[in-house]
Amino acid sequence: MAKQKVAMLTAGGLAPCLSSAVGGLIERYSDVAPELEIVAYKSGYQGVLLGDSIEITRAMREKAPLLHRYGGSPIGNSRVKLTNAADCVKRGLVKEGENPLRVAAERLANDGITILHTIGGDDTNTTAADLAAYLAANGYNLTVVGLPKTVDNDVVPIRQSLGAWTAAEVGAHFFDNVGNEQTAAPRTLVIHEVMGRHCGWLTAATARAYLQRTSRNQYVDGLMMDAHLKSIDAVYLPEMAFDLDAEAARLKESMDRNGHATVFVSEGACLDAIVAEREAAGETVKRDAFGHVKIDTINVGAWFQKQFANLLDAERSLVQKSGYFARSAPANGDDLRLIQSMVDLAVESALNKVSGVTGHDEGQNGKLRTIEFPRIKGGKAFDLSTAWFAEVMDNIGQKYKEA
Repeated sequence: MAKQKVAMLTAGGLAPCLSSAVGGLIERYSDVAPELEIVAYKSGYQGVLLGDSIEITRAMREKAPLLHRYGGSPIGNSRVKLTNAADCVKRGLVKEGENPLRVAAERLANDGITILHTIGGDDTNTTAADLAAYLAANGYNLTVVGLPKTVDNDVVPIRQSLGAWTAAEVGAHFFDNVGNEQTAAPRTLVIHEVMGRHCGWLTAATARAYLQRTSRNQYVDGLMMDAHLKSIDAVYLPEMAFDLDAEAARLKESMDRNGHATVFVSEGACLDAIVAEREAAGETVKRDAFGHVKIDTINVGAWFQKQFANLLDAERSLVQKSGYFARSAPANGDDLRLIQSMVDLAVESALNKVSGVTGHDEGQNGKLRTIEFPRIKGGKAFDLSTAWFAEVMDNIGQKYKEA
């Protein structure tokens, strides 16, 4: 039997779980299969294509617990789609005429890799599935076990993706400071843009965490810093219908009454309408290798600012984005426990040659299992009927309905 050799990579955007997941995999293999070699490909699939990897040494294994303390990725990320040959050629990752899947497969085979762990979102893990299928079709057996990373919590059929809980908590911390800008000038409109391309879960969860955080505050009666100032007036998600005139009228009442207005908005809210508006005006909207709109070029928060500022008679308005601050944080306690459970299952599955993505399977009553690759998809919508979200919206006093 060929000797087992483990590789891992992190890909896509950051999330508060990558460093801990890498550390967890190193620790678990060191515990249950210490004889296996481990390597990490640098910068995701880019490292596979370029043959750029890090050997995990004995000294690294001994210090792996330190990785639970940090955010970011200790082995680097990138956004590379192995089935998009033109993009890979453009970026100098393969030569003209080469098939990136074949280049990656040959690299893994030449490196003697028998187990590959991919830590990423749906794009990362479906790319891994493409790679495993290509290798199997060409007579090379590779077990691929992914871990679901996305702050959006939007991977089908996984109940909770790694890092999302932390991102919500840290986003609330971010806005607890930013919200104090309401005291900097009269009639201030503050818009908090939160990550979430297709799914409003993170925006909703950040709003919930913020309200929970500020509910413990004590104030000096009679001064401006009070519960009204630390409240939220509106939450807008991709899944919600949006009526500009009705919302502007409602928010203006709040502005007139309290002297400020606070809005939480998902970066994907009204995205299709904004893109259509720009394309109709002749603008070319940039897209990434996966065909997704480059959302950081859209500035959804600025669009809402433009719509609302005049309608609310705001004397000052600003957009603040918690995305990079939140997604770069180290994992919190809840995520650390989730990471450990998924890492343990990922290693067990890999050693038993079971490929897939670890997660609590919503199609099997939330059971933690290794989910088959064909069932993994992105863009899971947030369920607006979720009980805790209804409580958030009741607190805010905002009526809503599905788009």
